[in-house]
Amino acid sequence: MIVNDPIGDMLTRIRNGQRSRKSSVKSPNSKVRRAVLEVLIKEGYIRGYTTEIVRKGIENINIELKYYEGQPVIEIIERVSKPGLRVYSQSKDLASFMSGLGIHILSTPKGVMTDVEAKQQGVGGEILCRVY
Repeated sequence: MIVNDPIGDMLTRIRNGQRSRKSSVKSPNSKVRRAVLEVLIKEGYIRGYTTEIVRKGIENINIELKYYEGQPVIEIIERVSKPGLRVYSQSKDLASFMSGLGIHILSTPKGVMTDVEAKQQGVGGEILCRVY
């Protein structure tokens, strides 16, 4: 299966998995996907992830979803920058999301990080997604 937007595909798998109350979901493996998942783990939105080899050259990521009192921890997870319309922002122009309770995940020259970290380091980049 060809996926035009790998990050959007992973976010959709997470969103659908939480709506159907699954404990984990699988997604194809890539460096950018793992970097986004590392940010989600650090911010407390998912439990963790593991990689598994399907066959030579093909790996999957098993993403462990997180719930609190029976409700998904992630209420909103949506793609901002899409293949047809890239969205970039400078560090000074990064606006808070949901009054600072949510985060934007950015791809910067210094790696994938949250909007707060990008402001502290003074770097901008492509806004990959927002999570609340």
